Amino acid sequence: MFSFGGTYLMVYFVYIIIIIAFLDTFSQLPIIAPFAQELGASSLLIGLIIGTYSLANMVGNIIAGQWIDKFGRKKILVIGMLFVSVCLLGYTIVVTAKQLLLVRLIHGIGGGLLVPAAFAFLGDQARSTSRGKTMAFSGACVGISAIIGPAFGAITTQTLGIDWVFYIISVLFVLTAFIVIVTLKETYLPKRSNTHTLKLENIGKLLRLPPLINAYIGAFSLMLTLGILAFMLPLKIETTPYSIAVSGMLLSTFGITAILIFLLPTNRLFDQVKRENMVLIGMGFVTFALLMLGLIQHITLLFIAMIFYGIGFACIFPSVTALVIDHSHQNERGRAFGLFYAFFSLGVVTGSFVIGALNVAPSQGLLLGAIIMLVLTVVIRLRLKKTLFKKRSAFQ
Repeated sequence: MFSFGGTYLMVYFVYIIIIIAFLDTFSQLPIIAPFAQELGASSLLIGLIIGTYSLANMVGNIIAGQWIDKFGRKKILVIGMLFVSVCLLGYTIVVTAKQLLLVRLIHGIGGGLLVPAAFAFLGDQARSTSRGKTMAFSGACVGISAIIGPAFGAITTQTLGIDWVFYIISVLFVLTAFIVIVTLKETYLPKRSNTHTLKLENIGKLLRLPPLINAYIGAFSLMLTLGILAFMLPLKIETTPYSIAVSGMLLSTFGITAILIFLLPTNRLFDQVKRENMVLIGMGFVTFALLMLGLIQHITLLFIAMIFYGIGFACIFPSVTALVIDHSHQNERGRAFGLFYAFFSLGVVTGSFVIGALNVAPSQGLLLGAIIMLVLTVVIRLRLKKTLFKKRSAFQ
C-alpha cells in the first residue's frame, strides 16, 4: 500500500484536502439563496437557511476537536468527508424550505469535522521554524477555493442544474476520502491512557491561554469584518453608476492580493516577525480598508482599498493559525483548532446578524466594521501589554 510517508508529500496532499473541503462551502455561496427562494422560503427563512450552516459548523468544530485528539486526525477526516458526501446528496431530494434547513443543519455539523482535522495534520507536520510559511500556503488554498468555488457553483447550476453541483462535490469527497484511507499516514496516535482524559472541561485551559485567546480574537474579527464586507459591498456598488459585476471584481482583488502574499517570498515574513505583531499589522490594514470603502465612491480608490484589505487578510490568517500550533501540544491540537474554527464561524454569524439587525446603509455598515476591527485591535494590543508587564514583573 502506497502512503505519503514523507513530510513534504503529506503536507502538499493536506493542502489539496483543504482546497476540496472549502470548495464545498464556497461553491454554494451563489446558489443557496436562490435555491431556498425556489422552494418557497420567506426572506427570514432564507437568512436562517444561510446562517444555520455556520451555527452548526461551530458545534461540529468543537465536537471535532474532542474526537481528533481522542481518535486521531485521519479517522475524523475520513468520517467527516464521507458524512458530508451523504449530506450533499440530501440537497438533491429536498422539496420544501424546511427540509433544506434541516439538511443545512446536518451538513454544517458534518462540515465542522473536516477543517480542524486537516489543520491538525498540518500542525503536526509543520517545522517550528517555518510554521508561518506553512500556514500561509494553507491560506492560499482557502483563497483558491474562494475563487474557484463560486464560479463552479454558478456555472454548473446554469449549465447542468443545481443538483449536479452536489453530485459532483459528493463524488469528489468520496474519492478524496478513499485516497486519504489508502495513502495518508496518521500523524498522531493517542495513548489509551490519554483517551479517557479528553473531556470538555479541558477546553477551559485552551480558552485561558493568552496567545490562543489572541488567535481566537483575530480569527473572530477577520471573519466578522469579512461577513460585513461581503454583505455591504455589493449593496454599496448598487448605489453607484457601476454594474454589480464590479463588486465581484473587487472581492476577487482582495483574494488575489492575499494569495500572492501567501505564495511569493513575502511569506517568509510570517516566521520572521512576531505572530501577534503581524496580526496587529493586518488588523490595521483591514481597519483602514473598511474606512476607505465606507467613505469613498471613486472606483480606483475602491480597488486600492480592496488591495489593502487583501494585505490585512494575508497578515492575519497565517499568523493566527500559526499561534494555535505554537501554543498547543500535539495531544490537544485538535481541540485548539476546533475552538479556533468555532470562532471563525461565530464571526461570520455575528457579522451578518449585527448588520442585518441594525439595518444600516452600506457605507455606514462598512464604517461600523472598521470601528469593530479597531476596537478589537486595541483589545489585543492591551492584552499584549498586560502580558509583557506580567513577564517583566516576574523577572524583578
